Amino acid sequence: MFASSKVGGQAVIEGVMMRHMNRMAIAVRKPDREIFIHQETLFPAGQKYPLLKLPVLRGVVAFVEALIIGARSLTISANQALPEEEEELTGWQMTLTILASLALGISLFFFLPTVLVRLLAGNITTQPLLLNLLEGGVRISIFLSYIIIISRFGDIRRVFQYHGAEHKVISCYEAGEELTVENARKYSSLHSRCGTSFMLLVMAVSILLFSFFGWPGMVQRLILRLSLLPLVAGISYEIIQLAGRYRFFCYLTAPGLWLQRLTTSEPDDRQLEVAVRALQTVLRQEAEV
Repeated sequence: MFASSKVGGQAVIEGVMMRHMNRMAIAVRKPDREIFIHQETLFPAGQKYPLLKLPVLRGVVAFVEALIIGARSLTISANQALPEEEEELTGWQMTLTILASLALGISLFFFLPTVLVRLLAGNITTQPLLLNLLEGGVRISIFLSYIIIISRFGDIRRVFQYHGAEHKVISCYEAGEELTVENARKYSSLHSRCGTSFMLLVMAVSILLFSFFGWPGMVQRLILRLSLLPLVAGISYEIIQLAGRYRFFCYLTAPGLWLQRLTTSEPDDRQLEVAVRALQTVLRQEAEV
């Protein structure tokens, strides 16, 4: 789930990361069935530089921070859930991993669609608006295909179960109920602030924003796509935040909720217990301050 001023989180390997304000906790089910807890204090850039809290700009910052925290959380969970297979990454290795993942995502979901449209649609239409719409359709198709393919892997399906557990526990907390497995069980595994919804919204916003700049040459188009990505992420972030407050914006995020049916699965009670422990740890950290 894309972190915000509210409770956010992320499914990790055999566990869940929860975050609220500048507190974070990771709960992981170890091979011996014990629950490992990692907790730490975060230092969001917006606290040090108030300018970064401005609308749209704060979304760009939150997205970058979510990438860094998410990668570190995955590494910590892997070290606990798969101790015989994984070694802890150094700072440089983690940085390179994040940059490589970001480069792959941009290439797959933004550069590849515009290249394919140039190769395949040249004889169909020359209208910039239609070309941008076609590019957006190809981008969303690649994204959906990617989600469907990875969902068939057994290990990924377990991550999707923890994803569902994360959503259920957060919804339980937001409803004001006591954080227990029994209370969390009854809530939906879908949530409006999910990172899946955010990514799909990024695809949709990019179609609209890119259309304002016509259909320039290939090199110009690739540079334009890359330079506009921070703005796309910032606008998408603001829509996600508004969806949590106003009903109208919920309709804009509805397709993301439908897509979550692919990226979340119904968790069992042991997985819910892990998510509950993660959020309880975060809230206890805040209470002790």
